Amino acid sequence: MDGERRLRIGELSRRLGVSPELLRAWETRYDLVRPRRSPGGLRLYSEADEQRVRLMQGQMAAGLSASEAARLAKLGDASVGSTGLSELRSELERSFDALDEAAAQAALDRLFGSFALEAALEQVILPFMHRIGERWAGSELTVAHEHFTSTVVGGRLQALARGWGQGVGPRAVLACPPREQHQLGLLCFGLLLRERGWRITYLGAATPPEDIAAALGELSPAVVVLAAVVPQRFEESRDAIRALAGRARVAIGGAGASEAMAEELGAEILPGDMIRVAAGLVP
Repeated sequence: MDGERRLRIGELSRRLGVSPELLRAWETRYDLVRPRRSPGGLRLYSEADEQRVRLMQGQMAAGLSASEAARLAKLGDASVGSTGLSELRSELERSFDALDEAAAQAALDRLFGSFALEAALEQVILPFMHRIGERWAGSELTVAHEHFTSTVVGGRLQALARGWGQGVGPRAVLACPPREQHQLGLLCFGLLLRERGWRITYLGAATPPEDIAAALGELSPAVVVLAAVVPQRFEESRDAIRALAGRARVAIGGAGASEAMAEELGAEILPGDMIRVAAGLVP
């Protein structure tokens, strides 16, 4: 093997929403995917295989036949690559500035239809959200723009998250502490964990730590992740979070998290960028 992380056909099928039978048919008819074989004969798919299928799906959604979509996917569409991602990021920002939902949804369709999820999140969605935060802090954007962004991007991320609690991997419970409503980053983090085999139980915004503690027996999580954009949200629930951390592994993240805060809460810190943290988190 070349050391690259590879997926079995069932996992690739779940990610893409394509049946294993159809993936095998596209392999035979169009040479779209080129899996290696495990010693036991199982098909093992690469990130390039996943990317080609996503490109084909995007072309078919645009009205092309399966054969033509497969041909373009193998050649590489003009929109694929760092330039395409940069253009999509700019297009997304323009559509949100104009509060144009149709244009925003179309840009998101092209993004997630043409690129692997991790690339879409790392190179478009996360930088876009960071830029929105900077502009909000600088009073360049209105409350309407913030709510519009949360609704449209949050809705798309939640749609991508369907079924992320299924499987046999370790379970991560994700939540924001009381009074914390900013959850787009936490949604992205959950999707990145799902890509690495975790099962996700997502409790979302403003979740009392006491309620999480009450559900520990049923959920049996490998980790509970709490995220907040300001440290006050952790401070306000300090005693409840400390009690939760006494019963389960708790990690904190987001702009409000720090090593000092983690120590105060009896939790661990999730430092650095989201992609690296998701890749490094172990049960």
